[in-house]
Amino acid sequence: MFAIMETARLEALHLAQDPTTGLKAIIAIHNTRLGPALGGCRYLAYPDEQSAIRDAARLAQGMSYKAALAGLEQGGGKAVIIRPAHLSNRGALFEAFGRFIETLNGRYITAMDSGTSSADMDCIAQHTNHVTSTTSEGDPSPHTAMGVFAGIRATALARLGSDDLEGLRVGIQGLGHVGFALAEQLHAAGAELLVSDLDAGRVQLAVEQLGAHPVASAALLGTPCDILAPCGLGGVLNAETVGQLRCSAVAGAANNQLASGDIADTLQARGILYAPDYVINSGGLIYVALRHRGESLTAITAHLAKISLRLTEVYAHAQADKRSPARVADALAERLLYPG
Repeated sequence: MFAIMETARLEALHLAQDPTTGLKAIIAIHNTRLGPALGGCRYLAYPDEQSAIRDAARLAQGMSYKAALAGLEQGGGKAVIIRPAHLSNRGALFEAFGRFIETLNGRYITAMDSGTSSADMDCIAQHTNHVTSTTSEGDPSPHTAMGVFAGIRATALARLGSDDLEGLRVGIQGLGHVGFALAEQLHAAGAELLVSDLDAGRVQLAVEQLGAHPVASAALLGTPCDILAPCGLGGVLNAETVGQLRCSAVAGAANNQLASGDIADTLQARGILYAPDYVINSGGLIYVALRHRGESLTAITAHLAKISLRLTEVYAHAQADKRSPARVADALAERLLYPG
């Protein structure tokens, strides 16, 4: 466990269980130099407890980097609740998690993530104020999609010479809340959409409403397109799949798209521009962080506009240094997190 903490450079790792509700929860706090750790709560099944801890640790590190480059006064953290095989009362489980968060005295603020909802956050909020993306605060997904859309325009300008998306072929892998909202914005901008999702109903909806072309999930990565937008779970780009890509750039909403750091160098060597995931998908974090602080929607929208500017800065450094944008983004974030 300490090896996992050292590898991810975690400040703290908190574990809690509640046999009455079936709660088994992990909270990883990566870095609080810029402010309290903020990060979503995942509610997923894991093959074993070590896998859940590694997931929380890796994601917490990404949240620190995301918050730093988004210019937020927040640190990075992540929570994982291991989904029990049998659950009698979901509300009671999330209330127990809220009590766990409260014991950390504000060092960690939770939010929606994979497998959780605003209703779950409402249950947590019954026992702690250190929670956001509740029903009253709203779903952050549309704001994540807004930021990714702006990032795709910046990526198109950097790689293809124009931010006009008319006629551009964009492959979207994953049509969840963020992926579908992104597809709607791309369709309105005139992009041609290639879409895949394990849920055939979501694909059919995109076909009917957005004129999208359905592609089997296993085939999308190898389908020719201008920009590939991974919007599902992480690790989609690995040693096997990166060689299949037939795109000019990768710019999507998924966290941890690269299975390992060296995949960024492989993309660079192949001439595929990569938008660092924690830069382009930071819109949701910006929304929940600023809403939690009581900022107006006008202020939040203005802050979202900075995503494309930061991405353009990363691309400029990458081009000047002949390095992967992922390496450049890491270096910029680490200067903020570990000064001196």
